This record gives sequence, C-alpha cells and structure tokens, in this order.
Amino acid sequence: MKFYKRVGCFAPIPMSDGKYYGAILAFIQTIFGQGNLWDVFLRSGGLPSMLGFLLTIFAFLIVIYIQDVRVELPIAHASYKGFRGRYPVNLLYVSNIPVIIASALFSNVYLFSQIFWSRFNQDNANFWLNLFGTYNASNPSAGPMGGLAYYITSPRGLEEILYDPFRAVIYGAIMISVCALFSIVWIEIGGMDPKTVAKQLVDAGLQIPGFRRSEMTIQTILDRYIPTLAILGGLIVGVLTVVTDFFGVFGTGMGILLAVSILYQYYETLIRESAAEMYPMMRSLLGRR
Repeated sequence: MKFYKRVGCFAPIPMSDGKYYGAILAFIQTIFGQGNLWDVFLRSGGLPSMLGFLLTIFAFLIVIYIQDVRVELPIAHASYKGFRGRYPVNLLYVSNIPVIIASALFSNVYLFSQIFWSRFNQDNANFWLNLFGTYNASNPSAGPMGGLAYYITSPRGLEEILYDPFRAVIYGAIMISVCALFSIVWIEIGGMDPKTVAKQLVDAGLQIPGFRRSEMTIQTILDRYIPTLAILGGLIVGVLTVVTDFFGVFGTGMGILLAVSILYQYYETLIRESAAEMYPMMRSLLGRR
C-alpha cells in the first residue's frame, strides 16, 4: 500500500469517491463518464491531481531551461595561442546544494521538536517548547500544529494554503532566505569563490584575453559575476522549491531539482570525456591523465 501511494500517477488504490488514487487512472475513469473533469484536476484531501501532474512536467522544463542559462567568459591558453574557449558561470552556480542543506536543516528541526515534545511537552503546556513545535497528543504523526516546526513544513496543495495562508508566506520567506544564505556560504567552503577559481584558471595556464595574466586580475573580473549569480541561483532554487511544493507536484520541488541536476551532471561528464578524447591537450585542464 505504501509503495503504491508513492506512485501518484498510476497507483491502483480505490478511494471513497470511487476513483483510483493515481491521478492518471482517475482521469481515465472520468473521461469514460465517471464524474466531473474539474474534480480530477483539483482533487481534495491531498490526493494526486492532474494539475499536479501537468505542473510536474512544466517544472521539469523550467528547471532544464534554467540549468542551461549561464554567463560565458572568454578564455585563452597562455602557451597555445590558437586555443580559445569560454568559461561558463551558470545561473544555478551552486546547483541545488542550498535547498538540500535547507531541507536537511528543516528535517533536523522537525525531528528534535518531536523528540522534545514527546519527552517533555505532551500536554503543550511549556511555553518555550511550544515555540519549537506543538503536536496533537491523539495523533502526533499528523504533523506539527504550531511553533517553528509548523512554519518550516511546507503546506501541500491549495487547500492547506487557503486554510492558513500566513503559514505559506512564512514558510516561503524562510526557505528562500535560507537558500540564498547557504549559497553564499557554500561558494566559500566549497572552493567555488572567485579567488579559488582564479587560482585554478591561472594554474591551468589560462587567461582572459585583453587582461594581464594574474590571479588578482581574473579574481576582479569573477567578482562581478560569481557572488551575484550564487545569490540569484539560491533565490531561484528556493522559489522553485516553494512554488512546486505549494501546487503539489509529484516528487516535491527538491526531488525535481535533484533529478535534473543529476542528469545534467551525467551529460556534462559525457561531454568532457568526448572533449578529452578529441583534444588530448585539454586533459590537464579537465583533470584527466
């Protein structure tokens, strides 16, 4: 049963309204005369809907497009005068790392709020622990009812948003802000800051045409792009995650970002391998032997 419910498109579980749990199966039932199409596009009770299915496809297309948006800086090799290329600085410079870290942080807060509530605050009488998270004593698995744990848990679907729009606004603001913050932190601790990238380019024998070949010069140019794109990329992945979660896409917004980024990394690996085979002198630049 749990396995089928994870397959929101084709889960053959009959529901109380006579429709199957899976969105596409329920849609097919409706086409053949069992109910109103509008009820399938906007299903109540958090059930998978055709709106969520269409938005999932749309979200994939948007993420794929944004993944390929970049600023390309011209580069040249100091030793090979004929070698010219472009160094790409992607709009999603830090990929989906910020939203992964943010989700991990929120999960830990949620976990510890459950532990503290079950040990010390099952009657929801402690004011300070209530700020951390409150739960229903008769059904704690239903999720938090208040506190920080409540506001960092995404409302799924339009029904939950309309029930408590303030929660949706707070969750969106926290997620987007945290993603932007972690983007700045990650470029520093992940070796993606302008200073480190400039050193890597100089060590590889590369320079920007028209500028003196030095780390300071390249760093100055990269300072114009990398910090801005890192923050903007963090804001974008935060907004994508929030919006897709609000509209109940299949697999959550973070899942879509992960799927697209993994596929894109495989694609880039294949391109680098092909380039290393065609141009052996690029092996040192690509980290190959």
